[in-house]
Amino acid sequence: MNPQALADLSSRLPELRLLTEPGDLEHYGRDWTRRWTPAPLAIALPASIEEVQEIVRWANHHRVAIVPSGGRTGLSGGAVAANGELVLSLARMNRVLGFDAVDRTLTVQPGIALEAVHTAAREHGLIYPVDFAARGSCSIGGNIATNAGGIRVIRYGNTREWIAGLKVVTGLGELLHLNRGLIKNSSGYDLRQLMVGSEGTLGIVVEATLRLTDPPPASHVMLLALPDMQALMQVFALFRERLSLQAFEFFTDVALKHVLAHGAQRAIEGDYPYYVVTEFDAADERAQEVALAVFEQGLEQGLIADGVMAQSDAQAAALWRLREGITESLAPHKPYKNDISVRIGAVPVFLQDIQALLAHEYPHMEVVWFGHIGDGNLHINVLKPASLSDADFIAQCEHVTQRLAETLHRHGGSISAEHGIGLVKRAYLESTRSAAEIALMRGVKTVFDPNGILNPGKLFA
Repeated sequence: MNPQALADLSSRLPELRLLTEPGDLEHYGRDWTRRWTPAPLAIALPASIEEVQEIVRWANHHRVAIVPSGGRTGLSGGAVAANGELVLSLARMNRVLGFDAVDRTLTVQPGIALEAVHTAAREHGLIYPVDFAARGSCSIGGNIATNAGGIRVIRYGNTREWIAGLKVVTGLGELLHLNRGLIKNSSGYDLRQLMVGSEGTLGIVVEATLRLTDPPPASHVMLLALPDMQALMQVFALFRERLSLQAFEFFTDVALKHVLAHGAQRAIEGDYPYYVVTEFDAADERAQEVALAVFEQGLEQGLIADGVMAQSDAQAAALWRLREGITESLAPHKPYKNDISVRIGAVPVFLQDIQALLAHEYPHMEVVWFGHIGDGNLHINVLKPASLSDADFIAQCEHVTQRLAETLHRHGGSISAEHGIGLVKRAYLESTRSAAEIALMRGVKTVFDPNGILNPGKLFA
C-alpha cells in the first residue's frame, strides 16, 4: 500500500496510539484459532468515538481494510488480520460510562471485559446474566459481534436479549444511535439487533447500553454421571420438569480426562461416559428436597449412575471447573473445533447421527465433546495427532466438517451456535442459510459498508 498512508493517519490523529512493532502485530493480529499467520499493517488503539470515526474515514480514503478487535477470544477467525489490514483495537475504550437505576441499564464502552461488567452490575445489586469461561478476557464488543451465549442461555438467553441500545460507527464513518435504551420501539427496522451477531462486518460498536436484572435466587450445583448418551436428554427433561434450571452442561469422559490432567479435582469416583453439571434454584430446604428427589428418581430409572451436590461455594466452583476448564485444557493439543446447534427437540436423533459420523471419520483421533445441551449447542473438538502436520490435520477435519454441515442441514441446525462464522466456517454458510438469505446479507453489507472495508473475507468471501 501507499507508504504515506500511515503517516496520513498519524497526521489526522496525532494523539492516536499506533503500534507497528512485530510483537504487537502478531499479538493483535490473531485470535484463538491460531490457524493463520498474522500480518496486519498496524494496530490502532483509539480512545474515543471520534477517533474511531476518523480512522474509518481514513480507511475509506486509502482503501485499507479494518479488522475490529476486542479480546480476540473467538474461535472462528473473526478477528484475524492476515492480509495487511489495520487492526482497530478497542482495548483502550474500556470504561463504564453510566448506570441508570430506573431503567436498570449499564452503559459501557466496547473494550470492557465481561467480568468487569459483572462486577459493575453487582455494585448496584443487579447482574448482567450473560456468562462463560472467557469472562476475564473477552470484551463486550466481541460478545455483541458474535451474539455470545455461554453457560446460562437456558435461563437468560443470548447476548442480544440484553442489549438495550448501541452506538455504532458504519463503514463510512457515520455514527448511529440505535434504539436508545427503549423497551418498546416499533419505528421501523431494529438496526440494533442487526448489528448483534454481525461480526464487525456492518459497523463498529463503540458504546453499548446493557440491560441488567435481579440476581437469581440461591442455587445449588450438582454433578451427575450418566451411563450412556441416550440418558442425556432424558435427564434434562426430568430436571427441567421439576426444577428451575439456571444451567445444564454436559461433557464426556474424554473431556474429563483432559481437565483432570490440567489440575481439576475428581469429584466422582469411577469412570462414566457422560457427565452433566447443572445449576438450579434452591432458595430453601423444600427446593433442595425436590432436587434430591429428582436425583433419586433418575437413579431408580437407571438414567443416572452417580452424582454429587455441592455443599459450599468452593465445592460448587470446583464442580464448575470440570466444565469450564475444558477449553484451556485442550489448547496444547491444537484442537479443530466445531460449534454447532440444533433444536432441543432434534438433539437425540442428531446425537446418534453425529456420533456415528465422527466414529467413522475419526477412528484414530481423539474427539472431545462438551456443550450446552439445554439449548441444543454442542462443541466438538478433534485433537491433532502428533504424527500429522498442521496442514494435513486441518484438511482431514475440513473434509469431515463438510459432512457435518450436511448432517446439520438435514436436521435444520446451524454450523455456528455462538462463535460466529469468521474465516473458519464461511465455506459452510450455505448449510445454514439459503442462497436468497445470503444474497440479502450481502446486500445489507453493501448498504452499511459500501467500500467493503469492515472485516472483509469474514462471514462470506
